[in-house]
Amino acid sequence: MKFILGLKLGTSQIFDENGNVIPVTLVEAGPCHVAQIKTKDKDGYEAIQLGFLKLNEKKVKKPNKLKPYRYIKEFRGDIDLTKYKVKDKVDVSVFQEGDKVEVSGITKGKGFAGVVKKWRFKGKMATHGTKHEERGVGSVGSRYPQRVIKGKKMPGRMGSERVTIKNLKIAFIDEEKKETKDMIKRYIKK
Repeated sequence: MKFILGLKLGTSQIFDENGNVIPVTLVEAGPCHVAQIKTKDKDGYEAIQLGFLKLNEKKVKKPNKLKPYRYIKEFRGDIDLTKYKVKDKVDVSVFQEGDKVEVSGITKGKGFAGVVKKWRFKGKMATHGTKHEERGVGSVGSRYPQRVIKGKKMPGRMGSERVTIKNLKIAFIDEEKKETKDMIKRYIKK
């Protein structure tokens, strides 16, 4: 099983040999370091913790001195634990162009949203006595049972959800390009 942590830098497009446009997402993947190896004897399961984006050691609080990374993620599955040691480096060289990968991340948080934006409700007509309720929910209850049923589409917070997309193809890998710290800081919220 191959795995790595990365930061989305933005989106772009490339052209294939026929001149077709291929949309791509630019990701700064790694280098990551093995922060901890979990074994069945000690922890009850097998996993590897990867750390990404090393923090300044002066700014790290005491409990995190052992793992001074901004992002730490644990990977379970068919992993050969004998290949890894703590502080080993994991970089993009484990992947090749054309590999199919599964990508997980957190979507953009959009704050509180009404039903028209969040659930794509149509809204009410703007005539025939409708006043101040064009984008409202409408009726939410029923005669029986006399309550709002669980799972009803209502206004609320939108976004900030974990989403996984499978079978994405790696378009190209650029191992030589090194991003400057200034460019990375633009994409990280402090």
